[in-house]
Amino acid sequence: MDYRKYIAERISIEGVTEEEIYSALALPPNLELGDYALPCFKFAKILRKSPVAIAEELKESYKTDEVISDVSAVNGYLNFKINKSALTSAVLKEIFQKKSAYGSSEEGKGKTICIDYSSVNIAKPFHIGHLSTTVIGGALYKLYKFLGYNVVGINHLGDYGTQFGKLICAYKRWGDRQEVEKGGIHAINELYVRFNNEADEQMESEAREYFRLIESGDKEANEIFEWFKSLTLKYVESIYDKLGVKFDSYAGERFYIDKMGPVIDELRRKNLLEISDGASIVNLDKYNMPPCLILRSDGASLYSTRDLAAAYYRKKTYDFDKCLYVTAYQQNLHFKQIFKVLELLGNDWSKDLVHVAYGMVSLEDGSMSTRKGKVVWLEDVIDKCVEKAYNIISDKNPDLENKEDIAEKVGIGAVIFGALYNNKIKDITFSYDKVLSFEGETSVYVQYTCARANSVLLKAEKIESITENYLPEDNEFEIIKTLADFSKTLKESAEKYEPCYITRYAVDLAQKFNKFYIENKILTAEGDTKKFRIALTSATLQTLKNALSILGIGVPDKM
Repeated sequence: MDYRKYIAERISIEGVTEEEIYSALALPPNLELGDYALPCFKFAKILRKSPVAIAEELKESYKTDEVISDVSAVNGYLNFKINKSALTSAVLKEIFQKKSAYGSSEEGKGKTICIDYSSVNIAKPFHIGHLSTTVIGGALYKLYKFLGYNVVGINHLGDYGTQFGKLICAYKRWGDRQEVEKGGIHAINELYVRFNNEADEQMESEAREYFRLIESGDKEANEIFEWFKSLTLKYVESIYDKLGVKFDSYAGERFYIDKMGPVIDELRRKNLLEISDGASIVNLDKYNMPPCLILRSDGASLYSTRDLAAAYYRKKTYDFDKCLYVTAYQQNLHFKQIFKVLELLGNDWSKDLVHVAYGMVSLEDGSMSTRKGKVVWLEDVIDKCVEKAYNIISDKNPDLENKEDIAEKVGIGAVIFGALYNNKIKDITFSYDKVLSFEGETSVYVQYTCARANSVLLKAEKIESITENYLPEDNEFEIIKTLADFSKTLKESAEKYEPCYITRYAVDLAQKFNKFYIENKILTAEGDTKKFRIALTSATLQTLKNALSILGIGVPDKM
């Protein structure tokens, strides 16, 4: 039961929607005052009354019942005390009934969300800079599925550009097919780095010619390109499998080359295309933006041209209700321009396009450069985390079975959780020490909490219900309230495109359970108290598993 919703439905404030009341409800500053509180300060301007007066009036009009046992007004806050027995029984019943579906909903039924994320570049390394877009997009994909949406995961491949001419040039000069086949993406990357280190004017000219051959359909050039592409996808898909990330479409930039013409024609028909220094642009001066470049002076297309074509294709193909672009904040202007051009073209669905921006990842000694070979491969980060996890687990529990499988879950979980714990917009300075830290607010802490709970349940009798009128103690009720907040956390995470709400929720629930575990007897308790505490342990474990599953993190039974 969503108790915030229950309260919000029973409050009427002139000029304020139920959704606004729902969003405003929070934990009171002093938990002795109640379980939820409605700050009335934001309503003062609308009602032209003091927050204190508003709270007092709302208190008089709110009728208590079997769910809300008490309402008080204190210093501009309207405080609600929940019938602890009723909430406890309702929450545990719902978790036992829904199990792995607890927290899910059908709010997205009949709606489609497209998510453009990861977007790897063909024949280039899958490096630590791709981590954020991949795991943020992967978490949002699972989250929206959990909330009932039809979700389309799109890997908008970087498979078009002059760099492929450079790669073919390098391969023709220095490459060996068997060596490249054996070395895969790493061998391709070495060729690319060597080209950029040694390129002269003649080599640059050759590279441009090879790219022209790709575009013109030359058989040999395209066979080499498709070979590079297959080696890249084979490699990145092995990383996606480890991270639990999936896609429904790999339509990249090349896919939209033959779909740009109608967009350009439409821009011309609507007199939006202007010529500036030989290039074709859409002037966005009146919107305080530089012009959106559509075609270069030589007639070549750009990212913007292909992104416009992709937006039309996705709307026509999937009829999305929202289309999310999970890319770095350096592309803020690019997407503002794209969305504005689509709006100027008369597409009312342009309002449904969202740039989900995230911060950049850099090395401690500077940013990464593929051309110079200064790059942290994502597979290396994952492998080091798994190795460290194995060593820690072996030291703590040398006789533990399946240490390799457990280390895999713990190590990969640490990489994902580390990227998702903070607000997505924050820049990250990549450090192995930070990524490999197994202390504090980490997935390892949450996973260990799950293993602890599972250990209790393995020794306990199976409990699927509790005494209806059980009155929980304070630290037990804190867990119940947190469990009750899971669906709200997921809803907020989806609305704000912020997986960090889920990671922080998992840490908070784990901390509350561990406090309860230390302070209370579980298996040696008696009667209804024992039954309740076993049920609470089971409900906590299930909810933590559900939260971590949405993030793409596995849960070991033992650690």
